[in-house]
Amino acid sequence: MTDTTPWTQAMPDWQFELMRDIIAAPSPVGMESAMTHGVIKPCFDEFAPDTWAMHRFQGNAGVVWDTHPGQDDMFKVMIIGHADKIRMQVRKIGADGKIWINTDAFLPCTLIGHEVTLYSEDPKKPGSYRALNGGTVEALGAIHFSEPAQRTGDKGISPKQIYLELQIHGENKAAQIEQLGIRPGDTLLLNRPIKRSFSPNTFYGAYLDNGLGCFVAAEVARLVAQSGGFKKVRCMFAFASHEEIGRFGSRVMAGVLKPDAIIAVDVNHDYVAAPNIGDRNMSPLEMGKGFTLSTGAIVSEQLNARIKTTALKHDIPIQLDVCGGDTGTDGMAGVLASIDCAATSIGFPIRNMHTISESANTSDILASIHAIFESLDSMNQEKNLHESFKSGHPRLDKADPLVHRKAKNKAKKSGDKKK
Repeated sequence: MTDTTPWTQAMPDWQFELMRDIIAAPSPVGMESAMTHGVIKPCFDEFAPDTWAMHRFQGNAGVVWDTHPGQDDMFKVMIIGHADKIRMQVRKIGADGKIWINTDAFLPCTLIGHEVTLYSEDPKKPGSYRALNGGTVEALGAIHFSEPAQRTGDKGISPKQIYLELQIHGENKAAQIEQLGIRPGDTLLLNRPIKRSFSPNTFYGAYLDNGLGCFVAAEVARLVAQSGGFKKVRCMFAFASHEEIGRFGSRVMAGVLKPDAIIAVDVNHDYVAAPNIGDRNMSPLEMGKGFTLSTGAIVSEQLNARIKTTALKHDIPIQLDVCGGDTGTDGMAGVLASIDCAATSIGFPIRNMHTISESANTSDILASIHAIFESLDSMNQEKNLHESFKSGHPRLDKADPLVHRKAKNKAKKSGDKKK
């Protein structure tokens, strides 16, 4: 740990550019290698010691960097970000030149008018792809063609109405598209790399979910390498596939590598800023106030306690996120793979999730990086992590009594006048 506290400062340009490159990688569900091999691997090649190993998989494009390959007696901690992005796909080419698409996990009305890139497999070279730019996602054509209920807001846009507009005109419109080799199943991704935004330390763009988690995992790995590594903790930095459709990639990773603990890193919601949900009484998570730590679901409180202790020790801002029966992240990988491991999920509040204008605060991202690294470093100082985790489950029958206390008066501001 340096004398400075990076989460209280602006993110350096070099680090922001790396974050942008990771998030911008075209890595839709099932085709994540543009990120895992195209961006993440060159990043690790720069700093990872020769003793580290990269695990690859036959059935998916996920990758894992292992600090102590083969040393199964060590306590294994897997830090997981997921590389896959939600995507749109071609459904049908219409006779009028419209390319009808599905909307996946996007709200249809948030897609209209946005530029996309279409990735089309070459029919003559299966397994090779071409990129087509210059199209936009549309639904109605113009307000003049909408229904009265849509103009008033009483009726929304159906996923069945969404199509890709390539401005095709003239005769044989469908043939013009088909001769390009565009086919059902081809992928479309939103085209908006992140950029710094108006408010200090904030940024916005498409696919923070979950290039951000991959960026954090990579930066924790960098800190571990720069520190000289650990002797008791075997770190596995995982970049998973297929999270958006069921956490299938991380489940395979956990099943194959059998970690003793999992820390998933994924985006969370800024519930304070979210419009029209005040009556739901959600956890008051807020952008710019620190990383989030899941509690509830299958989260292991003895792992959480270590992370909370680290945050207190280093004055790293932390917010607690209450989960139901599922963390909603790759933190579930261990139990889904029937592996005995402790687990939790770390995140950062973002706004406008699953839109082209997701936004976040770099201070929260930096806080999560250093909270994870310092927690791993602290665990590396413990004598017997395996036994400590097995015997360290909270005992509520040992709870101390809690009694009423008078509220402390808030400190007066310097400008307050005495009454």
